[in-house]
Amino acid sequence: MPRVGTFMLLLGIFSLIFFLASDFADRPDFDWLFVGMVLLGIGLIFRRRAAPPSPAGRFSIIRKMREDAKKRKEEKAKKAKKK
Repeated sequence: MPRVGTFMLLLGIFSLIFFLASDFADRPDFDWLFVGMVLLGIGLIFRRRAAPPSPAGRFSIIRKMREDAKKRKEEKAKKAKKK
């Protein structure tokens, strides 16, 4: 369903572009506007129903290094308070 939603979003955007082109040509065709808005709405609904993607873990090493540094800093702060 998310792919269908993405496709609908793209169709809606292209429809809105066609409306803008017709408006710049001084012959606005409001059918393109309404079709574009409907397709954008349907696309957003389909995209919202999609489950969030699982984390890719690309920056897990950096995240782990930052967490370790934070823990070491907290431990140093606790040791400094005890003295």
